[in-house]
Amino acid sequence: MRAARHRLAWGWAGLGLAGSLALSAAASQLLEDQPVRWWAHFELGSRALAQQLFWGGVVALCLAWLGLGFELYRDARARRRGADESREQAGALTPAWLATLGAVWAAPLIAGPALFSRDMYSYLADGELLRAGLDPYTHAPAALASIHQLALLHTVSPFWRHTTSPYGPLFVGLAAAIAAIYGGHIVLGVILLRALEVVGVALVAVFVPRLARALGADAAWASWAVVISPLTLLELIAAGHNDALMAGLLACGVYLAVRRRPLAAVAICALATAVKLPAAAAAVMIGICWLRSGERPAGVIAKGAGVFIAVLAVLSAASGVGGRWLSGNLLSVPGKVHLAITPATALGFSLHSLLRTVGAVQGASSLSYEAAFGHALTVLLVLVGLWLCWRTRYERLVSLLAALLLVAVLFGPATWPWYLPWGLVLVASLPGAQRSPWLVAVSVAPCFVVYPNGTVDLPLSSAPYVLAGYAAALALAGWWWRRGARSRRDRRAIPPLVQAGASARLGSAEVLR
Repeated sequence: MRAARHRLAWGWAGLGLAGSLALSAAASQLLEDQPVRWWAHFELGSRALAQQLFWGGVVALCLAWLGLGFELYRDARARRRGADESREQAGALTPAWLATLGAVWAAPLIAGPALFSRDMYSYLADGELLRAGLDPYTHAPAALASIHQLALLHTVSPFWRHTTSPYGPLFVGLAAAIAAIYGGHIVLGVILLRALEVVGVALVAVFVPRLARALGADAAWASWAVVISPLTLLELIAAGHNDALMAGLLACGVYLAVRRRPLAAVAICALATAVKLPAAAAAVMIGICWLRSGERPAGVIAKGAGVFIAVLAVLSAASGVGGRWLSGNLLSVPGKVHLAITPATALGFSLHSLLRTVGAVQGASSLSYEAAFGHALTVLLVLVGLWLCWRTRYERLVSLLAALLLVAVLFGPATWPWYLPWGLVLVASLPGAQRSPWLVAVSVAPCFVVYPNGTVDLPLSSAPYVLAGYAAALALAGWWWRRGARSRRDRRAIPPLVQAGASARLGSAEVLR
């Protein structure tokens, strides 16, 4: 922390810690009706006061993050102008300092109750089933009753008690190892699961700045954008989602690919796939880049596919699940939930509501409409994926893979906020995307979509308004892109000799300064 020379940075750091402490303390009261009573319980007055304190803490954390981003922006602008003060303060907000600050902000969240989701209890249930010799890919958490684990069963959301595991063998095996350690103390099991997600965020903290440097981007800005963002702290660490571990391994694999180590990159992406299946897209795109690098295609395919399959086979055997995890349920489980924030669901529900209003349908369910739009978006996702794979090269790998993962989040069967880091960890390392306001908006807005107990605060009846929001965002993104493209064309239109003369004058002014 001694490296921080900005007084305002210390103020923002304190505000973020206060917000983290406040929301974690208030959550223990807001979630007192949950099956698990947390080890530390705070009575803060009425429930309404606890809600205000909770959301006030979320707002404080977001403001602190935005304040630090403004400090980074101000330093970067000063460096471009060649200010002496900026050179003295260069490196004040380093990736290491930001990662340390992120650990401080995350500490109350790690020790606090499970927020925004009850998925961690499902993770523990899958691990307990595997530890007891039951296959979590054929036995749902409801089977915990047969092994006298009723306390753990009651913690799992009723919606998911009869759903088999959609996760890969690496994560389920790690959950089984935790189940063997926690000794039935569910609070300890939650904290141990969070430790896995902290490992994932630590991998992001290590490899995203390196990836940014390799691409010519600002490493500190990349760390700020994903390591200490509200989305990471609240939706990955506080909620404990295994997307953190997948994203960390993904960042490591992509960095190795950019450094032209494709075999190691494919192996790391296979580890990420063994956590959650979408990471397989990274292995495919890295393999395509490798094929186009000039090596013998047969050798590339044999080595790449061989390593990918071998890693998954070893993990499947070591976890004890074999190849049973590659089942249809792996893809069908996310589609069981219907959210207004999922474009396919929003489109289907809105069309059904419109037709019912004009009398074209009478009392029919909107599920068939949602399914139709879901299939259409899936086909579109496949086509977009094929087009991006066709265009991919090592030079474009990070941007195209980020685009594919983000499109998969929007076009997939469920759009949860904690899916967004799949692509954001790569977007944050791109020079052209770092200063985009969309990166800020996507890191803050989703934190207000889900209640502390895990329910979405946007009912299906709000689907038309969600669609209007998506349309407005798409229009603004198109305007922003056209504005940037026009600016780039204007810069290219300046004659090279004029550019060289301007650069020389700036260099002379810098020497005189």
